[in-house]
Amino acid sequence: MRFTAACVQFAPAKAEVAKNLDSIAGAIRQAAGEGARLVVFPEAATSGYYLEGGVLEAALTDGELLEQLQNRLSGARIGSPTTCVIGFYEKSGGNLYNSVALVEVSEAGGCTLTGVYRKFFLPTYGVFDEERFVSRGRELGVFDTSLGRIGVLICEDVWHSVLAALLALRGAQVVVVPSASPARGFSGELPDNLERYERMLRAVSEEHGVWCLNCQLCGFEGGKGFVGGSSVVDPFGRVAARSPVMDEHVLLAEIDLDQVQLARSQTPLVSDLQSAWGDVKRLASDTE
Repeated sequence: MRFTAACVQFAPAKAEVAKNLDSIAGAIRQAAGEGARLVVFPEAATSGYYLEGGVLEAALTDGELLEQLQNRLSGARIGSPTTCVIGFYEKSGGNLYNSVALVEVSEAGGCTLTGVYRKFFLPTYGVFDEERFVSRGRELGVFDTSLGRIGVLICEDVWHSVLAALLALRGAQVVVVPSASPARGFSGELPDNLERYERMLRAVSEEHGVWCLNCQLCGFEGGKGFVGGSSVVDPFGRVAARSPVMDEHVLLAEIDLDQVQLARSQTPLVSDLQSAWGDVKRLASDTE
């Protein structure tokens, strides 16, 4: 299967959820009009990232997100069914989460919720303070869609290689990584944080034979700069596309799922892990 994917790198208005949802709906229409069938938005796209104690006011239930998106897309004539990956602060069962919703948008703009993934690793150090304001997710993010099996990691999740390995074991062919990574280190061609992301994404793709799509937030929040630099990496660990830094941008890339099987046949590390999984679990239990 081949399809076009879009990473929508944009700067949300801080805590202005309705305005940001207008922008998200407009970007879905634009990307779908350019042929995209997978549209990925950054972490915390509906509100901006640095909300701290303001998370509660900006948080949505998954039902509220779906309804508000439906209101904006109904009758939009998308052209072809589109899978959308949207970062948002979620409220559920008395808790707040840093989450991503997978929403299937029909040709007529109807919206169906495929599932929600809640960020597992919450950075609470340096310029980050997430665990003071949101709760940790407890489940893997892997979903069956019309475009194949999609795995989700949110920002710091991809810094822990174990989650990507688990997604591969669960059959993920594409791993999307919505992120909000403040820029730091400007001595090289790219800011240091983006160079680190590129190394991690290439390692994940090459080890597990998956497509990786990293969609970065851009703009400034609380004196901290998000510079974009979204990227797409193919199953052989090669950078297939990259957004410019600093500017809002819709990055388009052609995804060929046949390359997943080809990469895994040439470097069968996923099957090696599957065959040794019983021993891996035993070793993991020995560390408790």
